[in-house]
Amino acid sequence: MQRVPFSNTLTIGLMLFALFFGAGNLVFPAMMGQNAGDQYWLANLGFLTTGVGLPLLGTLALGFSGSKDLLTLINRVHPWFAFGYTTLLYLTIGPLFAMPRTGSVSYEIGIKPFVQMEHDPLGLAVFTVLFFGVTLLLSINPARMVDIVGKILTPILIACIALLAIASIMAPLGEPQAPDAGYASQGFFTGFQEGYLTMDALAAFVFGIIVIDAIRAKGVTERKSILTVCFQAAMIAAAALAIIYTSLTYIGASSVSAFGTLGNGGEVLNLVASHYFGTLGGLVLGIIVLLACLTTNIGLTTACSSYFHKIIPGISYKRFCIVLSVVSALLANIGLEQLIRFSVPVLTILYPLAIMLIFLTFFHDVFKGKRNVYGVSLLLTFLFSLVDGLEDTPLRIEQLDRWFNQYLPLYSIGLGWLIPACAGVLIGLLLPERQKGRH
Repeated sequence: MQRVPFSNTLTIGLMLFALFFGAGNLVFPAMMGQNAGDQYWLANLGFLTTGVGLPLLGTLALGFSGSKDLLTLINRVHPWFAFGYTTLLYLTIGPLFAMPRTGSVSYEIGIKPFVQMEHDPLGLAVFTVLFFGVTLLLSINPARMVDIVGKILTPILIACIALLAIASIMAPLGEPQAPDAGYASQGFFTGFQEGYLTMDALAAFVFGIIVIDAIRAKGVTERKSILTVCFQAAMIAAAALAIIYTSLTYIGASSVSAFGTLGNGGEVLNLVASHYFGTLGGLVLGIIVLLACLTTNIGLTTACSSYFHKIIPGISYKRFCIVLSVVSALLANIGLEQLIRFSVPVLTILYPLAIMLIFLTFFHDVFKGKRNVYGVSLLLTFLFSLVDGLEDTPLRIEQLDRWFNQYLPLYSIGLGWLIPACAGVLIGLLLPERQKGRH
């Protein structure tokens, strides 16, 4: 097996951490901590399951499968499903939701506190042009991304977060208060669903490709060595994410007695940073948010442009970088709350499919790659997650939703798809195979 210097593995691991750790990852745990109160440890455990555990497995799944990209991996189900799901996934973590969100969140938390209210629309417009312009410049040459992100931006980002976390531990704001109703009765599962908002399990398939390419760029060619380095790098990223999420959740939980329950995680962190560091606190927080958003946006722009260039080779990678940056900058100006509201139903539908794909990938050899296992389990997963995802939209299927709430186990906690998905695996195993599964 090829030997890889630990410095290379560490650089790749820090790059992966930075790709995952966007601004949403910064604000969601803090808000969750406020709402979870003295149940924050249980809620944090649920959040870590979907916010760290699933992304870790998703990153490893691609290397484990031996597939060169996500499209090839999902071809195990069906070519049409592979194209449709992969394209929708890239659009979701790319120009429709995640990329614009990085611009909106970084402005809301890092810049808006220093802009007068009457100049807010102009400030957002100018900022998004600059933000996505810098992203574009750093994405044009993806070969340099590992060194730029892993060696320069990530250490600064971690140092800034560490300052805030250490201050909150050394001088706590107060004791956690009583939790909201949802966290009081179902703390773990409420936190579990909060982890969906990070979009990291979806992005894991995409970032896995970046990690494997980065490992190969370091001269590693043997499959076993690639998997080993991928696992080590993923563990480094997972450990960093888990420590930071836990710290942020604690900060949110301890802040209620000092500031009351606030509207979003950005407000929580702004007040906490100002409490500990005064005027400097806002600057430190701004640096954290900008770096978190920038590193994530670089990775998303690179990955999405590479995918769309592959399926439409007539348009160059560089042009896709430009198009995605322009579209994201425009959508970022509709506002953070609108982006989050639009994304929730989509994530509720896509996340269960991603979870099943991850686990089916690891058990592919056990059921000998039968297409029926993939097809039936994913079809049932989709049908039940679709009803759940449409629940709070004008397209709600009211009668089915009411029936599922009454009779389907786990539906009320957002896991109604789980039993049908497992039943789909068993049905797929029993059905005769018409076409040999791809390996």
